Amino acid sequence: MKSGNNDQDWLFEIKPKNQFFRLHLREVWQYRDLLFLFVRRDVVTVYKQTILGPLWYLIQPLFTSVIFTIIFNTVAGISTGNVPPFLFNLGGIMVWNYFTSCLNDTSDTFKKNASIFGKVYFPRLIVPLSIVISNLVKFGIQFFIFIAFYIFYAFQGMEVKLGTATLFFPLLIVLMGILGLGLGMIISSMVTKYRDLTFLVGFGVQLLMYVSAVMYPMALLKEKLPQFGWLIEYNPLAYVIETARYMLLHEGLISIGGMFYTVGVTIALFFIGLLIFNKTEKSFIDTV
Repeated sequence: MKSGNNDQDWLFEIKPKNQFFRLHLREVWQYRDLLFLFVRRDVVTVYKQTILGPLWYLIQPLFTSVIFTIIFNTVAGISTGNVPPFLFNLGGIMVWNYFTSCLNDTSDTFKKNASIFGKVYFPRLIVPLSIVISNLVKFGIQFFIFIAFYIFYAFQGMEVKLGTATLFFPLLIVLMGILGLGLGMIISSMVTKYRDLTFLVGFGVQLLMYVSAVMYPMALLKEKLPQFGWLIEYNPLAYVIETARYMLLHEGLISIGGMFYTVGVTIALFFIGLLIFNKTEKSFIDTV
């Protein structure tokens, strides 16, 4: 309410959301307590009524690494250089899991939260942001087990080659999270009208893993199947995973051009996703 002289400012202003592009970052900061509550919900409630609880965060990458080691390294004979195959696979799976968690969880944002969105207002961007942040906690748990095996293999004689590039590893994870967030917001907006996209995402993510250099070096696919080398060269995820392995294990190469390409694609997908997400939130309740 406005009282006194005409120069007094309003305490709150309610305006129509008619901007074509709006980041909502100021509103997100105002609702930061709600953001932390969503993060806590995502971390705690997922495994609240399970027997093993957070141990599931460890079981999945460990078992997947064992299976990859048996199939791709022992049976198929894929070489991982001076790095133990299990540790090589665990590093790739750890980074890949963070991306897939962000993508899969954000791709159902509108459908899963329709009951909340239809009752009370808050910046809708908070929900996908909370997913990306909460998945950092899960990633931290998996990274801890990676460090434990890294130390184990170091005592077994593995040569440790950590360098200054390792310091930039957190930035690489942030890049992976933003990429998953951007794609997730695009898919979430489309799922409100096309429900079968949910099944396509699950199937597509499984296929995408095989062309993202998760269980083999990038150079191997180019060498063995040069006609399909473009699948790796135009896949930004492959550059992130290859760079992550170089930072942590000093295996593979860092492609400067590939990383610039990845950053460009990530920024573009994020802003496109944010644009579509903000547009969809105005009318999604009529289609969900």
